[in-house]
Amino acid sequence: MTDLLDERVSSSDLFQPVGTATDDVATRLLAALLGAQELLAVYAGDRLGWYRALAHDGPVTSAGLARATGTHERYAREWLEHQAVAGFVTTDDDAADAGERRYALTPGAVEVLTDHDSASYLGPLARLQVASGRAVDELLDAYRTGGGVPWSRLGADARESQAAVNRPFFLGPFVDDVVPAVPRLHALLGSGARVADVGCGEGWSSIAMARAFPDVAVVGLDVDEPSVAAGRRHAAAHGLEHRVTFRAGDAADAADAGAFDVVTAFECVHDMPDPVGVLAAARRMVRDDGFVLVMDERTQERFTAPAGPVERLFYGYSLGVCLPDGMSQPGSVGTGTVMRPDVLDGYARAAGFAGVEVLDVENEFFRFYRLVL
Repeated sequence: MTDLLDERVSSSDLFQPVGTATDDVATRLLAALLGAQELLAVYAGDRLGWYRALAHDGPVTSAGLARATGTHERYAREWLEHQAVAGFVTTDDDAADAGERRYALTPGAVEVLTDHDSASYLGPLARLQVASGRAVDELLDAYRTGGGVPWSRLGADARESQAAVNRPFFLGPFVDDVVPAVPRLHALLGSGARVADVGCGEGWSSIAMARAFPDVAVVGLDVDEPSVAAGRRHAAAHGLEHRVTFRAGDAADAADAGAFDVVTAFECVHDMPDPVGVLAAARRMVRDDGFVLVMDERTQERFTAPAGPVERLFYGYSLGVCLPDGMSQPGSVGTGTVMRPDVLDGYARAAGFAGVEVLDVENEFFRFYRLVL
């Protein structure tokens, strides 16, 4: 094992298709082990405020970090040393006494782990992985029985992780780049559209549209009540509570026939136990000359194995989060994260749309669809 770690394992090993030889598989698993350990340490640094304190006060000693965060010095020291050997932080003098050594975040780590406005802010992803790991016994039971693990069971870690990671995208590239690339949508929002944002989560997509287009009014719909409550807080913090409102409930039960100019569904259709029912509700809600936008994962258009890191990421989230969430309701269609364009097209047609149009919008992780009325 030591030889493999010292000579063959690097971070890039996680992103290469696993070979067929025993050593290839062993190397990949050891690289995954290192990544898993580092992800748990990132979770600790995020939740205990160690990263924020380093960004604000660094360079600091382990005692200084412990005082600033109300944590125990011995654990803070071990964590700092781990982060240093992992390359997330630097030290002023490796040879100094452990208690005197001062630590600082690297510039890249500051952005990725603490800058919640940056598109590179990925630190909260550790929360989602930990939430999934915490429910592992329930996941295994679901795999045996065909049951599920609902989103609500994953708790604040999962909810806050998705909201925190998507927030910079919605407040920046979505309104700045994606919307202008879709002329009809841009015109509707610019003219003061009434928008229904289905599966809005903590509401950053709703808030982004209202903030970028001052005459827009948005109703955010989500089945998760804590997400809806968070969305209301976020809207109030931005002074948008009079133009952005939130409702807790299933969009399939919405009765606002023809009441909206635009209906959106961001990264949620693949989670729905009954996507056809929800999309049928979207068809009822939108006026005949309106616009229905779906954003979902940019999966490969067809199954191909082995696949690259993005497709692997989607399958990992499907096993740990999305498929068990969708399967937690009786009668679920069990879509999972890896919803390919032809699957969405089938759902849309069954819901009363003429089909789907894949929009010409470039994004590494997301694909954008217009549901044709």
